[in-house]
Amino acid sequence: MTGKSKIRYAASRRRRNTIIVLLVLAAALLIWLDHTSFIQQQAQPGGQTQPGDLGKYHAKSFAVVNVVDGDTLDIDIGDGKSEHTRIRLWGIDTPETRSTKYGVMYFGPEASEFAKQLALGKEVTVYLDRQGRTRGKYGRLLAYVKLPDGSFLNEILLTEGCAYTDLRFDHSFYHKYQSLQATARRNKKGLWEKVTREQLPQWLQREKPTLLLDK
Repeated sequence: MTGKSKIRYAASRRRRNTIIVLLVLAAALLIWLDHTSFIQQQAQPGGQTQPGDLGKYHAKSFAVVNVVDGDTLDIDIGDGKSEHTRIRLWGIDTPETRSTKYGVMYFGPEASEFAKQLALGKEVTVYLDRQGRTRGKYGRLLAYVKLPDGSFLNEILLTEGCAYTDLRFDHSFYHKYQSLQATARRNKKGLWEKVTREQLPQWLQREKPTLLLDK
């Protein structure tokens, strides 16, 4: 074998070795991603979308058996091992009342009590967002809840200043909910009458600084 042939052979061998190493790394990455995805699915029951949710809940009526806080309630139908299904009102966020991290936030008790008066013991109709996911981070059902009088609990809470429009996630009524919040804020309804900059949710302060109060 000539000198040039040896050089070409060595270069070709290095390329093959490099390709083999890259293939091994790619395979390892795919395995890691698959494993990570599995762990996330286990940590978040139902993932982001549970195929049977539309058939089970959408446009169907249930009794509200518990109001956890302003944006979370339970309806009288089982969900997996749970006796009831927990709903997180889609598109809004009310001040915390039970958070171990934030404690009781400004206007949290008022929002919770208002939601309880409107929904507890009532027969409500549940609507899911066909264009979005059906489950949240903790496996709760994401839904729009229609009250017996035809109004939606999500919207009333915004209109009366008991909730913030949740700007972190896209949904079918994203812009409508922004408009409802803007009107409530302009009219100083509910929490918007006296809430201070520091009392706003941290996600709102972090993600949308232009919407912060001028106080």
